[in-house]
Amino acid sequence: MKKQIMAVYDEDPFYAERFAEALNQREKIPFTVIAFTSIEKLKAFSNENPIEVLLADQSFLEEIREVRSKQIVALSGGGQVSDSGDIPTIYKYQSADAIIREVMACYCTRPGEMQTAAVGHKSILIGVYSPVNRCMKTSFALTLGQVLAKDEQVLYISLEDCSGFRKIMGQSGSGDFSDVLYYYSQGECGWARLKSLVYTWDNLDYIMPARYPEDLCQVSAKEMANLICKLAGERIYEVIIVDLGQFGKKAAEVLEICDSIYMPVKQDWISSLKVEEFEEYASVSGHGSLLGKIQKLKLPCQNGFSGQRNYLEQLLWGELGDFVRQLLKGKQHWHE
Repeated sequence: MKKQIMAVYDEDPFYAERFAEALNQREKIPFTVIAFTSIEKLKAFSNENPIEVLLADQSFLEEIREVRSKQIVALSGGGQVSDSGDIPTIYKYQSADAIIREVMACYCTRPGEMQTAAVGHKSILIGVYSPVNRCMKTSFALTLGQVLAKDEQVLYISLEDCSGFRKIMGQSGSGDFSDVLYYYSQGECGWARLKSLVYTWDNLDYIMPARYPEDLCQVSAKEMANLICKLAGERIYEVIIVDLGQFGKKAAEVLEICDSIYMPVKQDWISSLKVEEFEEYASVSGHGSLLGKIQKLKLPCQNGFSGQRNYLEQLLWGELGDFVRQLLKGKQHWHE
């Protein structure tokens, strides 16, 4: 997809140019960002080039209203942020990722918001699931996401009821998978909505898990599979990793749509029985075909972890990271 133009206007050249540079380094946003510090140059540019979104310092709204742009968002430097009449306003001194989430949320409310994404390959879907508890499934999924994100555009989704994910990531944002479920039910789960809910850790994009376990329980297995297919069809990401958590036997429907499946296991007798029972269920319930896509993994133990600060870096550069890098040898460039 040819990227739309996002213009940024601020009289402080350091702010405008640094912000534009930061966003242009992110391949996953649907805009080419251009910085302006002169209102005359901005107006002249808008007369010759279609501007999809204009971010502008709130102090210059009267001048900005004369600029040709489909969407205007004001940038406020004050602590109290309130919309400027018909123009939404966001706080300018926050991370670029936080700003783009708020911009995309504003963009979604505009009539006629474009719902299609890039023309290209559907995302590769990787499922991570195990009927065995405490097998380091989530640690593996997060490490897999980090390793793949070094070379691919990757989105990590967790379907766990209680994941502890907010504390792992140190995030307090409000948007999460509950919102994805709601927008999907309303037929509004396009790429712009999705990007308004995405956070980033290093190169890995992720959506916060659902804040209420009940939201996951109320979705049927078929609906969840359709939603995941919808996200893959948006073609924003090359790879989507789905950590199915304890999704129970409902997992089979979602695993069926995955291109590959990793199943961490343990060697004790009870764990082996759990895996055997899941395989029997998949066979008798008409999901036997997914069994051929499952790769069972005995993961290395992690020693010496603090369990708090820098946990993801510890995963990436510890034994588990080495294990994943070895596992993925020859599997990069999924679409080739």
